[in-house]
Amino acid sequence: MQDGVAENFTAAVLDPYLDPAGCHSRGSGLSSIDPQALRDYVTRLDGEHFQVHLHAIGDRAVRESLDAIEAARAANGPGDGRHHIAHLQLIHPDDLPRFAALGVTATIQGLWAAHEPQMDQLTIPFVGPERAARHYLFGDLLRSGARLAAGSDWAVSSANPLRAIHVAVNRALPGAAGPEAEPFLPGQRLSLAEALAAYTAGSAFVNHLDDVTGTITPGKLADLIVLDTDPFAVAAQDIASVRVLQTLVEGEQVYQERNSS
Repeated sequence: MQDGVAENFTAAVLDPYLDPAGCHSRGSGLSSIDPQALRDYVTRLDGEHFQVHLHAIGDRAVRESLDAIEAARAANGPGDGRHHIAHLQLIHPDDLPRFAALGVTATIQGLWAAHEPQMDQLTIPFVGPERAARHYLFGDLLRSGARLAAGSDWAVSSANPLRAIHVAVNRALPGAAGPEAEPFLPGQRLSLAEALAAYTAGSAFVNHLDDVTGTITPGKLADLIVLDTDPFAVAAQDIASVRVLQTLVEGEQVYQERNSS
């Protein structure tokens, strides 16, 4: 946990937050771990073959996390530690190419990249227009060569991956109306295939399970879901309406929707 969250100004940012009048305040969030200590800790953990997962919301926390992994790579050389940074609400443009260069996986929560009260009332007014345009840069990360993995951050938010994939593709919440229906930074959309890959192959990779699951490939485990509709055959705004009829784990059915067969 390298920082907090933007809504209460504990996310670590490079430049101070704005106050309600739009002026710079004195607050720029909290680095939960001293940046030099973080470099030392990650270097030692990497050297002992531990894989590091870092929570970073603000652009300063993202940079400090990348700096720590860079220090570990410099000290220990390349390894199979699939270090990843989660959330990534704000990223400075200078740090985008560092994900691919350092082999750091960007772990995203697709559901969060939309207009809703928490974003529009508690975040955007206090980060200003420049940083407001740098939220959840899924598209830029992918175009920079970064590997994406995706998750829910449950129980903080919904565990339903189809709702999250819907937002990653549409940059708006399912069923949104009025101002909230306006796509949030539409240039950062993922295609449906890209979003599905992040929630399947990407997550398998970061958990060192890509040799056994994450794709439908002969020889891999039958970790599958059966949907009521081909998501590629519906309009993008209907992705969240696709229902899961069955879930199989290693070929064993663990869920079946009532009245489905």
